[in-house]
This record gives sequence, structure tokens and C-alpha cells, in this order.
Amino acid sequence: MSALRNLFLGSIFLAASAGATSAEVVGKVGVDWIGNDIIVDAVSDPEVKGVTCHVTYFDRSLIDRFKNGNWFEDPSNNSIACRQTGPIEIGNIDLSKDGSEVFRQGMSLIWKTLVVNRIYDKANNTLIYLAHSRQVTDGSAKMSISTIPLYGQDVVWKNGKPQ
Repeated sequence: MSALRNLFLGSIFLAASAGATSAEVVGKVGVDWIGNDIIVDAVSDPEVKGVTCHVTYFDRSLIDRFKNGNWFEDPSNNSIACRQTGPIEIGNIDLSKDGSEVFRQGMSLIWKTLVVNRIYDKANNTLIYLAHSRQVTDGSAKMSISTIPLYGQDVVWKNGKPQ
């Protein structure tokens, strides 16, 4: 059911996620006897080569959906860890305080999305990755961050390092 649901949700959100990168499932851990799972995705930043983020989220089973209702939605619980996995090459990134979205995945039929934003902290020469849920109404306060310090690293800036 999970694969079918993800395929269905993926097709719905394909147009909405243009510009954001896709994820590769690298882990799946069962958490109970009714089939609920924690999924671990590897996400590569399309504008920052050499950085990989691992994002976790909860995937509800069909049995849990029958038992508890709330058919088309997974919880907003998520976590992120990002690390340098190769030489860092930074392309055209948004330098504003809002940063830019690098990953998006639907967590409900329409209303909820798991998002990863990248923000560049110029004062500390650090990339910040923020995982959070975006909802049409009643935004969630559940979030997780991970940072990649660039200090002392041999970083290639395609457009020159911001001054």
C-alpha cells in the first residue's frame, strides 16, 4: 500500500514540485505490528554538490488508517541530518533570509507537505537545512535543522563567494 500511495501522491505533486530535487529511499524501519514505518530518504541539493541530507518521516499503514481514520494524512514528525559527502561546489543559491526550497514531498492528499529549505548564513559561512511541514491552514511548529559549516573547507562558488 505504501508504494502505491507514494506513487499516487508523487504523481499529484509532480507539477507542484518542479525545481525541487527528488529523494531516494535508503531505509525503512517497521515500528509496530500494524505496518507503520519510518522512512529514511537521501536528498541531494541540486545547487550544492557534495552535500547529502537524510530526511526521516513516518509512513502510516493501511491498517492504521482503517483503525484511526484520518485516511489521507501522515503525521508531521520528521528529522534531518546533512553532511558533506564530497567536494562542495555551490551553484546559484538564494542568499535571502528565506533561502530556497530544495525538496518537497506530499504527506497528505492535498493539505500537507514535507519541505526542506536551504538558507545560507553569510555571517557564519554556513549552510542551514530546515525540514518542516507546510500546511494550507494551521501550520505545524514541528521542525528539524542541520548545518554544513563551510569555514576551512575548499568550497567552489560557481558565481563567486558572496561578499
